[in-house]
Formats: sequence, C-alpha cells, structure tokens
Amino acid sequence: MMSLSIFLALLFLYCLVSGQLEKTIFTGPILFTVAGMLLFLTWPGILAAGINQEVLFRLSEIGLVLLLFTDASHADLNILRRIGNLPARLLSVGMLLTIVLGAVTARLVFPHLSIWEAGILSAVLAPTDAGLGQVIVESPRVPMPIRQALNVEAGLNDGLSVPFLMFFIALAAAKVEGPAASLLQFMVEQLGYGVLVGGGIGLAGGWLLGLADRRRWIAESFQRIAVVALPLLCLEVSKMVGASMFIAAFVAGLAVQIGFKDAGKHSVEFVEEWGRLLNLAVFFLFGLVAMRALPQFNLMLVLYAVLSLTVVRMLPVAIALVGARQNLASVVFMGWFGPRGLASIVLGLVYLQQELQLPGETTIRLALIVTVLLSIFAHGLSAAPGISIYARKLPPSAAAASGSELGRNSPSGEE
Repeated sequence: MMSLSIFLALLFLYCLVSGQLEKTIFTGPILFTVAGMLLFLTWPGILAAGINQEVLFRLSEIGLVLLLFTDASHADLNILRRIGNLPARLLSVGMLLTIVLGAVTARLVFPHLSIWEAGILSAVLAPTDAGLGQVIVESPRVPMPIRQALNVEAGLNDGLSVPFLMFFIALAAAKVEGPAASLLQFMVEQLGYGVLVGGGIGLAGGWLLGLADRRRWIAESFQRIAVVALPLLCLEVSKMVGASMFIAAFVAGLAVQIGFKDAGKHSVEFVEEWGRLLNLAVFFLFGLVAMRALPQFNLMLVLYAVLSLTVVRMLPVAIALVGARQNLASVVFMGWFGPRGLASIVLGLVYLQQELQLPGETTIRLALIVTVLLSIFAHGLSAAPGISIYARKLPPSAAAASGSELGRNSPSGEE
C-alpha cells in the first residue's frame, strides 16, 4: 500500500533527526499531522484507496487499550503522596466540572444538540494527552509537583472518561430507540461486563505472572510480551461479550499489580517503544481525515474548540486548585496545558462506532476534529515558550528548587 510506504519512509526520516527536533517547537504529533494533511492535498483519493475510518479506529483502539492498561498498572501511590493532593483535585472536582462546563458550552454554541449529545462531546474532549504534553512533564524547569500532577492526570483521566461517555451514549441510545430497558442493558454490558472482564484477566494474569516469576519459569525477555498480552486479551474478550474494552483494560491494569508488582515496569517499557509508533500513525491518519473535513469547518466549530481548550479546561482547574496553595502562574500553567489528542480521537471513534445516527452526529464529529487539531498545534508550539515564561514567573523558592533539579540532571551537575 502506497500510503503505508509513505508513512514508514516519513517515520524513518523522523527517527534520523528526532534528537535535533526535540530541541525545537515542532513535536512528532505536529509533524505527522501536517504530513497527513499535505498527503491528502497531493493525493485527495488516498482515503478511498485503502485508508478509512475503520483503519484509524483499529489503530487508535489498540493504542488506547495499551495506554490505559499501562497507566493503571504504573499508578504509583508513593508519587501521589509525595506531590500532595494535586492529582486528586484535577481528577475529581476538575474533571467533573470540565465535563459539566463542556456540555453547557456545547449546548450554548450548538443549540441543536440535545443535552445527551452535548454530554457525549464533552466526555470525548475531557481527557488530556500525556503524549502531546511530553515536553512539559519531562522539563526540569517545571517544578516536580506540577509536572507529576499533570502526568498523573493525563494518565488516569482517559480511563475515568469512559464511564461518562458510555453513560451519555446509553441515554442517547435510549432516547432514540425508545425502551428504557435498553439503557440498563447497555450500562450493564458496557460498564459491568467491562469491570468483570478486566478484573478477571488482570487478577488471573497477575497471579500467573507472579507465580512464573517466583519459580523462574518465565524468561526475562518474555515478561514484557506476557504483560502486554493481557490488555490485548481484554480487547478481544470484550468484543466477544459486548463489554467496554477500555474499562476492561483500565481495570486489568489495576488488578494485575495485586499478583505481579513489576507489571507496570514491563508495560511501560513496551508502550514507550511501540506505543509511540502507534501514536504517530494515528496522528498521520488524523491529518488525512482532518484535511478531508476542512471544507466543513465553520466559525462556530472554531469557537467551541477555543472555548474547550481555554474556559472549559482552565476554569475547572482553577476551581479545583482553590486552597491548594498554588500561585497564579502555576494555576494558569496547569490550566492551559491540558492538550487533547489520542484519547479524544479514540473516544470519538468509539461513539461513531455505535452507529446511533443521532441528529447532532456531524457536529460532534467536526467539533472533535477541530478541537484536537487546534490542540495539536496550540499546545505543541506553546510548550517550550510556555515553560520559559512560567519559569520566570515562579516564586524564588520554587525557581530555586527547579534550578537545583536541573543541575542534578545535567551531565556536569551545573546549570
């Protein structure tokens, strides 16, 4: 397939200069999204020639299943204790307010959407993307509590968004299909079965991995493969029983730690390598889809995208951090750097795969594309300048702590 050849050639070239690109404002998601957009401009028939929504969905769902499992299996309670209650605030009050405010904003900007359709759009755009914010969470110029809080938030809020999305989808489906029983059935199958599948696979898999590790049955080189097989097993079993594969993967990641403490380490090792490849492939395909949808963009879609990335994100974060003793610069910094990316793409495709054919489906699809597209560029291009501005705004004590950490991380031990 010509499109696959083009992507692999671009991937090879990107790898060759990746070290130099890390010093610039041009991130991998930006470059591969632009590459997809340019490819569509030069070859408009490419989507009809083999790349379609189904390909994008399959790649995206595998990427998110692996990401959810890894995030859950790598959840470190010691980190949460060290950085206080910032992640808890962002994942509870912050996330709930984001979904509510996102739905209210959607109803105001798009009056033709029902409340459940507005809820679907809001839930799809609620999770943040750690990959798009990688520069932030890895920068020693940002205080450790801030970047760890953003990292933990991005790691867990995609999994927490799934039940809200499924709930709104179920309500929308019940309204379309009529009987209330369909709502209960959908919730039981998607949420209940998802928990059972994930819990069963995670507990059984973790126990077997722990046993094999203690008795030295398993070769070290196969530990990573064995761990990664669990979320993929969740994906396939969930399809067979009609459960949510994303809830199953997230629950499995939590449960596997009970029997095998090193699951997080091995899953991270795999996802850091192959997960990044999948992510770049998704952004490449997203660029193709976004360019095809470009003629349908309008000012109301752009308005919602801007509001989603600013007011809908920043106001809930500010409210959630009341009483957390954070300075204004930190509150603004954490509020702005809540990029939307892979999780939103996948959750949007999850909704589209339900084939509910709601009246507002086109609006939901286009609003998702515009918001993620704007986020890729806005957050990617502003990351390095944003860090510099934030570092200058830090109080002397916080700046000194960041500076000493930067010194410890430098080869010479000096700033």
